[in-house]
Amino acid sequence: MPDLLAHALLAYSLATIASWRFDWISRPYVTVAMAGAFVPDMAKAALVVPNYRVEQFVGIPFSWFGLHTLGGVLCSVLVGVLLVGRRERVRVFLLLSVGAGSHLLADAFLLKPSGRSYPVVWPVSRVFPPTPGLYLSTDTAPAIVLAVVALVVYGLTRSGLVGEGS
Repeated sequence: MPDLLAHALLAYSLATIASWRFDWISRPYVTVAMAGAFVPDMAKAALVVPNYRVEQFVGIPFSWFGLHTLGGVLCSVLVGVLLVGRRERVRVFLLLSVGAGSHLLADAFLLKPSGRSYPVVWPVSRVFPPTPGLYLSTDTAPAIVLAVVALVVYGLTRSGLVGEGS
């Protein structure tokens, strides 16, 4: 759970900071970015419907993990874009991408026993890039740090020191 919260807080902070520069990024769009941060974790559907069950149903090899890569995220974001009106699609695409991209980037820094991350940019490349191994997904420290950052961003936004009129 700290991992999912950390991703939401990171997306909130990034989108809110972007709203200081771009007036069109309103609160609902910040929420879109936060929703985008959850997109890569749709791969956790494997906890409910295991890969082998889907393989049995469709009759071909299958893995939910593809949803946690650049290619899977792009497909998922494009599906999300189709759910909104034409006038909103570019903005929704950008903010869903910010949220999902920040998730993939943050996960690339996870501590792995092999010292290598997962193939983040699949299907462009199957390379497992090295990871600095800064934290585990179960660590609470990243969520605490990002909560403090989000509170500072929220405070600065509410105070009027940054954002509209600055």
